[in-house]
Amino acid sequence: MEKITFLNPEFFWLFLLIPIAIAWLFWKKNQQSATLKMSSLKGFKGADTGIAKLKPFLNVFRILALCSLIIAMARPRTVDVSNKTKTTKGIDIVMAVDVSGSMLAKDLKPNRMEALKRVAGDFVEQRPNDRIGLVVYASEAYTKTPVTSDKAIVEEAIKSIKYDTFLQDGTGIGMGLATAVNRLKSSKAKSKVIILMTDGVNNAGFIEPETAADIAKQYGIKVYTIGIGTNGMAESPYAQAPNDEILFQMMKVEIDEKLMQNIAQKTDGKYFRATSNDKLAQIYSEINKLETTEIEELKFYDYDEMFRPFVWLAGFLLLLEIGLRNTVFRSFI
Repeated sequence: MEKITFLNPEFFWLFLLIPIAIAWLFWKKNQQSATLKMSSLKGFKGADTGIAKLKPFLNVFRILALCSLIIAMARPRTVDVSNKTKTTKGIDIVMAVDVSGSMLAKDLKPNRMEALKRVAGDFVEQRPNDRIGLVVYASEAYTKTPVTSDKAIVEEAIKSIKYDTFLQDGTGIGMGLATAVNRLKSSKAKSKVIILMTDGVNNAGFIEPETAADIAKQYGIKVYTIGIGTNGMAESPYAQAPNDEILFQMMKVEIDEKLMQNIAQKTDGKYFRATSNDKLAQIYSEINKLETTEIEELKFYDYDEMFRPFVWLAGFLLLLEIGLRNTVFRSFI
């Protein structure tokens, strides 16, 4: 956005001299005017003209010219400031999301999976300078989105997450973590982070979670683990009817918190427990604060000098005054 600034605003103090200049011009006018005492002015009636009465306005041109010069010396100019940001220490992040059937449990609203999708989408929007990828897992795991800086692709991938019968049901925490590590192991980023989310215990897959955590540590990858689910009982899916309707009943929530804590501790990360929608949002907000990206902000200033029109105006007014003084008002001076 353009705005007018002054390079030398101290010259505006010269405006205090304007009243002095006006007083001096009046004094000079009175000093230069001759006085002739006469007993009667009847013989001079009709000699006065309208042009003579305009003579004092010549001094107005001189004062205005002086004001224009003061403004010109203050150097008015417009400035257009543009910003560019440069990421100096980027972070590569992979979110590993449990998509097993238990993620349809309704202790978070409307269910765990939908609550997670909403919060994860907000998290991506708040990380404009990082690359983010997405891995989903049940008993097996696959990369839904590789690490990318295109946030629109990641957000669409998150929105499309659903309980997928393509994957055999179960919770392969080691599979999800190992797949996420595989997406980051060759990353050149200054910091590499995995956000591992689950709502159960490891009961599937051929890679042990501890082994995947050791590999993550070897590659310098930090793992934040999140256990999703309330304490106690939750309305959880237990079967699928012939018409594909998911059937629910109250079941005990079981999360292997000790395992998730060990994974986080081993990789210098942190474990969180999300027992509600609000708590889940707070967890992502905390991770967002823990993993800050260093950004260098560059500002570019484009100046457009505006003093020249005031110089031209002052010159024009002075020339106009001189011209009128030596032509139209010459006989009155």
